[in-house]
Amino acid sequence: MIIILKKHVSEPQKHAIQEFLEARDFQVKEIVGQEETILGAVGAHRIDIREVSLLDGVLEVIPISKPYKLASRELKKSDTIVNVGNVKVGGNRIAVIAGPCAVESREQIMTIASLVRDSGAVILRGGAFKPRTSPYAFQGLGEEGLRYLKEAGEAYDMPVTTEIVNPRDVDMMLDYVDMFQIGARNMQNFELLKEVGKTGRPVLLKRGLSATIEEWLMASEYLMASGTDQIILCERGIRTYERATRNTLDISAIPVVQKLTHLPVIADPSHATGLRDMVIPMSLAIVASGASGIVVEVHNDPDKAFSDGPQSLFPSQFDKLMKDIQALCPVVEKSLERIPRKQKIEIPSKKKVEQSSQLLIAFQGEIGAYSEQAASLVFGEEVKTLPCKQFEDAFEAVYTKAARYAILPVENTLGGTINEVLDLLNRYPDLTVVGEKQIRIKHSLIGLPGSKIEDIKKVYSHPQGLAQCANFITKELIGAEAVPFFDTAGSVTYIASLKDPSLAAIASERAARHHNMNIIREGIETNSSNFTRFYILAREEDAAEFTSSIAPDRVAMVFSVNDHPGSLFEVLKTLSNYGMNMKKLESRPIPGKPWEYSFFVESELIEHEKFKTAVNELQHSCAAFRILGTYKGDIK
Repeated sequence: MIIILKKHVSEPQKHAIQEFLEARDFQVKEIVGQEETILGAVGAHRIDIREVSLLDGVLEVIPISKPYKLASRELKKSDTIVNVGNVKVGGNRIAVIAGPCAVESREQIMTIASLVRDSGAVILRGGAFKPRTSPYAFQGLGEEGLRYLKEAGEAYDMPVTTEIVNPRDVDMMLDYVDMFQIGARNMQNFELLKEVGKTGRPVLLKRGLSATIEEWLMASEYLMASGTDQIILCERGIRTYERATRNTLDISAIPVVQKLTHLPVIADPSHATGLRDMVIPMSLAIVASGASGIVVEVHNDPDKAFSDGPQSLFPSQFDKLMKDIQALCPVVEKSLERIPRKQKIEIPSKKKVEQSSQLLIAFQGEIGAYSEQAASLVFGEEVKTLPCKQFEDAFEAVYTKAARYAILPVENTLGGTINEVLDLLNRYPDLTVVGEKQIRIKHSLIGLPGSKIEDIKKVYSHPQGLAQCANFITKELIGAEAVPFFDTAGSVTYIASLKDPSLAAIASERAARHHNMNIIREGIETNSSNFTRFYILAREEDAAEFTSSIAPDRVAMVFSVNDHPGSLFEVLKTLSNYGMNMKKLESRPIPGKPWEYSFFVESELIEHEKFKTAVNELQHSCAAFRILGTYKGDIK
């Protein structure tokens, strides 16, 4: 049953309700939802729900109609995100699990781990115990294989998963694996499910060869009732009369199961098809169906594989598959889950210090950029900064923890929205907006020491910088050539290196000071009302640290709507009904979906409980919805 608690239920009241249920042999699980806190109670005994509804703190009691209780979408409306080591599976992510069918040797698993990691896999698979139809077939290396698998996972910073076939091996395997795999043949090995469930460790549960969807979900219920709610369901094909493929891949099961359960669903095209050439098209079909990921077999020499060589991809095929999935992600409005790559961002030698002991702020551009100026205003002049050539490099710096925060321009009063930053926010679901800073953009004409305005023949700057100073260039730099450059501060670096007095740059006073250059003229922008807004970005786990002393008063959201008349109006009406004063609305094309658009909205933040209710309504009325961050507008 589902027990909906009153909004202001006290902890003693909640504890009393739990004790009442547990005394009657019910297993109780607390779930904090968007609108309310609920208790899920599951047990073999019957009880008159009126007894529960009369308890202090209970708002409503609803029976669960499905035979699978804990796994049911009735119990938990929101998607479960399964954490496997440093990887998240579920929600708006697509996670790729890859590796050989069987661990054959240390050299083999280390080689394959390196290859799949480089291509983008986030979890390493490999069998150490192989349940085979024939007793004479290769059965796996056992614990020796587990040692090799764990070593490869640690070497390439990937969590590992492998199949367990014997309940007696549970304790031993805990030292080696990040996620247990229950194979198709063991889906209804209930004693195994119970023992694995007791560990609380994540579990990859494959669908049985002839199992119905309900039987599959009931197997997950065994795991949940025993102690773990970190379960990934894996469709791997079912046995039918068709013999053209190894099994029949039931892709239709994926959206069906997603409606029935909150657990993430992935699929295994390797075992479903049994044919290497079919794995790539079926993988893309699985992603298109809405799955949260795939698990595929990859081997560096499939022709010599100890098992399932014909269905194992060559490394080059897997690399192509990952590129195809990356291209497909925007179409299904999901992001490809990735593991931060160590030292991907090049940090200047003078900043090579212990990252964990310092506050490092990433920004796009070079020293003296307006973004760096914004960083110093928010974090102080002594803050250490990390210049990044591209916007995505700054996102990557925070994602890989090379920097704690990034500060990036999102809108200019004259140039409008910086769309690339908005699009990148959609591609990095682990990053969130925690703050905003507005600064006035004051441009200066900068040259070599001693240079004069009449000497200037060429002036370099970012295209927006040139456009914002067009009147000055036309009237004061008569005959001078305006040359676009990738960055305002970078243009100062460039002319400083050339040492040519006929060259000038348009940038900030800060950039001129950094290079000991001459400010020929200050305040040359055409419009003095030239302001830029900057977003401050952080990883989700670091957001609370930033906002703890700065109360958020803004929220940024992105959503897409269903294809029917008035769909956008419905969303905007919800914002209006809850008093969410909208500050910005902008449409963005959805990559891979011609003439379809997502909508970016900024609004004032409302009272917490009211906001949660509004978000719940928005999630139900939108085709896709995501909060990009709650933050303080224009930090002073």
